[in-house]
Amino acid sequence: MRERWREAWPERERALRWVIAAFSAAVALHADRLPPWCLAAIAAIVLWRLFAAVASLALPRRLIRLGLGGSLLLAVVVQFSSLSGLAAGSALLAAMGAVKLLETRGRRDHYIVLGVSLFLMIAATLDRQGLARIGLYAAHLWLCCAALAIVGTPDARLPARTAFGLAGRTLAYALPLTVLLFLFFPRVQGQIWSLPAGNAAVTGLGDEMSPGSISQLSESEEPAFRVTFEGAPPPSTSLYWRGPVLHQFDGYTWRRELGRVYRSARLEYEGPEYRYRITLEPHRQRWWFALDLPVPPQQPGVFFTFDYQLVSAEPVSQAVSYELVSHIRYRSGDEASLLARRIDLQLPTGRNRRTLEWAQRERAAAGSDAAFVRRVLEFFRDGGFVYSLTPPLLDLDSVDDFLFRTRSGFCGHYASALATLMRAAGIPARVVTGYHGGEWNPIGQYLIVRQSEAHAWVEIWIDGRGWSRVDPTAVVAPDRLQRAALDRIAGAEGAADPLIAELDTLARIALTWDAINTWWKIRVLDFDLGSQLKLLRGLGFERPALRQLGWLVAGGLAAWLLVIALRFGRAPRAARGDALARGYRSLCARLAAAGIARAPQEGPLAYAARLARERPDLAARVLPVLERYALVRFGPRASDAQTRAVARELRSLRP
Repeated sequence: MRERWREAWPERERALRWVIAAFSAAVALHADRLPPWCLAAIAAIVLWRLFAAVASLALPRRLIRLGLGGSLLLAVVVQFSSLSGLAAGSALLAAMGAVKLLETRGRRDHYIVLGVSLFLMIAATLDRQGLARIGLYAAHLWLCCAALAIVGTPDARLPARTAFGLAGRTLAYALPLTVLLFLFFPRVQGQIWSLPAGNAAVTGLGDEMSPGSISQLSESEEPAFRVTFEGAPPPSTSLYWRGPVLHQFDGYTWRRELGRVYRSARLEYEGPEYRYRITLEPHRQRWWFALDLPVPPQQPGVFFTFDYQLVSAEPVSQAVSYELVSHIRYRSGDEASLLARRIDLQLPTGRNRRTLEWAQRERAAAGSDAAFVRRVLEFFRDGGFVYSLTPPLLDLDSVDDFLFRTRSGFCGHYASALATLMRAAGIPARVVTGYHGGEWNPIGQYLIVRQSEAHAWVEIWIDGRGWSRVDPTAVVAPDRLQRAALDRIAGAEGAADPLIAELDTLARIALTWDAINTWWKIRVLDFDLGSQLKLLRGLGFERPALRQLGWLVAGGLAAWLLVIALRFGRAPRAARGDALARGYRSLCARLAAAGIARAPQEGPLAYAARLARERPDLAARVLPVLERYALVRFGPRASDAQTRAVARELRSLRP
């Protein structure tokens, strides 16, 4: 089989085989992102080039290549509606690299295709930096470096093992410098470049809520974010993760308030503070989640809004980590502004009439806002309401239909109904969306908040207290909000070990892998300037700054260059060879001094023949010695005594 393969592949195309392998591996890194037509076109072009090499066919003419490249360019524009962005750029680079294969005739063309392969690998690392892909990137880099060695030494015909060994040693020499630059090269704040978001949809909360339009709610187990606490986490019942706040209601749909902004009530934080770090998965929206309620962060590009949201200047198109401080108890002694009351008391006219009438009647009977709130919660608890992920659809007056007909729904239904009842009774109310609870990972000691834990609750304004949380789901389905496992972790030291023991094998594997990935994201992908300064403090610098980072980089770079210079800088000495070779070289040097130098391509017998023609006066003495040297060196195996005798003759002969 191997001989048949070698016959099919001409030896002159050996470098092309390596180039095609490296390019195909680079395209494979994008197989999950490139359009199917693009993958099919690249595969067809690669097979075309392989067939041309095996069959020794002529490559397509320039006009054909230009037409093919133009067609692929047009297809990319039609597919992505642009040539900018990571997805469109990667598709275009892969397609043009394939077209370049159709004109690979020399070493320069091979270098270009290998360069395209390396750039495709870099493009893949820009938005897919998971730990599981690091091995793929390392293997592809190793393959590209081995291919460079093959292409760069066409005459040496390096064996594959030698090429991979050379590439591996080269990468190993570069590894210390890579680690040095990663740890100590000063990180700038923000991104050096910004990549436009792709068209991929990511699950997450939206800025609208229409519970009446949903008849089946699917629970996704995809992580929304992970939280690492400094110290013990708060009780599970207090794990409300604040997200978008909805103010506008048209009787069916709740939306964020985008046009008007009212003055925030002054906050007074109460109780213990919780310090934590959130690693947020990309969701293509601008809001960040925080434990309700966060202290406004002093972080550029992030805003603390009038309704206590954290909003980023840029959409979260890739995983981001941030540190916050929150208090789970807070109050405000201010009065609600007139604009706040106008916005958070607004109800559409002529909609949900039964709800408005019921609320006004019950509020008059209750005598106070607090008593009315209790009466509404009792209505939810004792009125036959059930929590369901498959509720019936609601008509246009969704709150009326829910409260007085179906009485079945999930958190969005109850939050919408409660906020409407509060507003109808003259109590400012708004709907807060986010997440509640989380799954504790006892191996990594952090909390995983999944999409299935998306939640909605209500904030109402109480004079003398400010905005206060009221969660109707806690009354209707309290078991939905309990996280006993987290209470065990937070309640006592050492509780993680029994919990791990109770997990089955698959759960332990899943949590272990999630813990490793989380460590990778926090310690490696999110290694920023703050992490560098913290590392400097650990190394003994009392007041770490960019200057110390610069000195460490300069010193490490100088040390690395010194090692490389000592290892490779000195020119290798020519091999001395054996005694016979040394004697022959010394005789040739003496003959060159006598005026007849040996040409580089001349063997000893050819040299002797030319010597006889040009210097017959030396032939009688030199020719017999050269003939004996050729016989000992290239003839049948001579004895050691014969070899030593000829070597002495070569050294002693003086023309």
